[in-house]
Amino acid sequence: MKDLTFGLIGWGYWGPKLARNLDTLPQSALAMVADMDAGRLAQVAAQQPWVKTTTSAEDIFRADVDGVVIATPVRTHYRLAREALLHGKHVLVEKPLTDNVADAEELVELARERGLTLMVGHTFEYSPAVNELRKIVRAGDLGNILCVETERVNLGLYRSDINVIWDLAPHDVSILLYILGETPTSVRAQAHAHLTPRIFDIAHLDLGFGGHMTAHVHVSWLHPCKIRRVTVIGDQRMAVYDDTNPAEMLKIFNKGADVHADPVVSYRYGAITIPHIEWVEPLRLECADFANAIRTGAQPRAHGGVGLEVVRILAAAQETVGSARETHAAELVMAGS
Repeated sequence: MKDLTFGLIGWGYWGPKLARNLDTLPQSALAMVADMDAGRLAQVAAQQPWVKTTTSAEDIFRADVDGVVIATPVRTHYRLAREALLHGKHVLVEKPLTDNVADAEELVELARERGLTLMVGHTFEYSPAVNELRKIVRAGDLGNILCVETERVNLGLYRSDINVIWDLAPHDVSILLYILGETPTSVRAQAHAHLTPRIFDIAHLDLGFGGHMTAHVHVSWLHPCKIRRVTVIGDQRMAVYDDTNPAEMLKIFNKGADVHADPVVSYRYGAITIPHIEWVEPLRLECADFANAIRTGAQPRAHGGVGLEVVRILAAAQETVGSARETHAAELVMAGS
């Protein structure tokens, strides 16, 4: 098995976490880190003196590395990923893939033309709990899915370069696409900018799918409690994935409601099941998938096409609220649906 080397651009929040996982993969190693902050690079040199450091991303593009991992602000994703692909490097870029649809489409096409892996850091697609939930949904154990509700709220981290839709919603949108295996036909969004004009800090997205299935995504930087929850409501059972509860990350509720011919609603209350889940750090599985794609040419789970679909949904939500208004709501039919 060929030894793989990686170059990492960005040593902020995600950079050290990615570096740790890349270095633990079999026959793989982090070879170089680039960051514009010399102080951050000094930390790398002190902790991992065998890793080369540079303040120029170009040095990584020209280096003899197999893959480039990009953990930088969203506005830089397109430029850095494009340069890496043009230099013949496989690319893993943090979510979201880009901040607009046209750039995402270009990156996906460029990777296809050059036979290179383009992957997006949709880490929750690699969560063992999310994969168990996907298996349960796809097997029909919950019956027909009526609605999915997601919450991703906390007090901070406040961003000045992007709004909460582009910061937090990629996680839940990617989870929805992954567990349902469908893309929405419509998007309706409402967002509010409370602290800084034109930067939405609370948003609600309503997604419509084929049939009568709907999904609601609530994201916020202004909330007193940390909540990371996905609730799937089926006509036979219901499920709750709670990322903040490691001991009971996934629960299946044998309860629901039925409408009979009279019409009277009757309610079912049954047992709660907590599946056993073998835990592996999702980020490690993500990095392993990237390495496997480079070695074998297989399509990674969170490939560029998935990243493009997520960007399309985020862009549709952004368009419904408008970037220069504090509050607004409208509906947009997804292109191509």
